[in-house]
Amino acid sequence: MSFAGVNYYAIVVAAIVAWLFGAAYYAALGKAWMKAARLDPESIKMTAGPFIVSFIAELIMAWMLAGVLGHLGALTLTGGVVAALFVWFGFIATTIAVNERYQGYGWDLTFINAGHWLGVAILMGAIIGAWGV
Repeated sequence: MSFAGVNYYAIVVAAIVAWLFGAAYYAALGKAWMKAARLDPESIKMTAGPFIVSFIAELIMAWMLAGVLGHLGALTLTGGVVAALFVWFGFIATTIAVNERYQGYGWDLTFINAGHWLGVAILMGAIIGAWGV
């Protein structure tokens, strides 16, 4: 299904895969992330809110990345991955680095969080690029 050059099935699949990747990534790095974020595991109360927000945000990211790929004419697997790497390095990683410097966190948290978003960007770019219009 496509509309104006955007494949909505690819967007939904990319968001689901990215969300699942994030769950696995932070499950593996949870202790290191909590330490870097200065969080006490005993005081954390898990609610559905952050998980819902992250999925909605990933849907929006996938939609916007699909728009960028369509605009660039990069709807191939390689084009999707390369464009995603540019977007990650130019916008995502730099934003994380700036925000976490002002918030006083160490580089360990930056590398953990930026690594997550690198995986998300590559997966989204690969799926959207490979599925095309």
